[in-house]
Amino acid sequence: MHNPNGSEDICKAINVEYEILFKELKDQHNETTKDTTNQTYDNMKWDFAEDEALRIMLSKIIQLVGLNITIVGNWIWIDGNTYPHKATLKEMGFKWAHEKKKWYWHSETFRKKSNKKLSFDAICNYYGSADVKTEQRTMIEA
Repeated sequence: MHNPNGSEDICKAINVEYEILFKELKDQHNETTKDTTNQTYDNMKWDFAEDEALRIMLSKIIQLVGLNITIVGNWIWIDGNTYPHKATLKEMGFKWAHEKKKWYWHSETFRKKSNKKLSFDAICNYYGSADVKTEQRTMIEA
């Protein structure tokens, strides 16, 4: 079956890369998290709708040229040569984090719970992060 937005091989590669990143983040989270708040099982279950939203967004942006993509928890952060993609990123729901000089996206269900301002490195250390490997293409090739 032909995919109008890209090749089937690219979609398969995206899913394989996502599975690897998801396992790394999950393992990292399991190693560093201790339940000191006595949360209930229902509060700690993985939200597969969030996972699906993250996968869909990742599949849309992974083909954009010149971007560095990092998954932090259930957020997507982008930097690199983002200027040519500014309008596209805005249209997809990404927002610009001026202090971090990066674009970010998260699902609509996220609600900020504190007023702390953390550096990008601190956020990565707290939630765990994984860089998404993309094809190194130039704007001429795209």
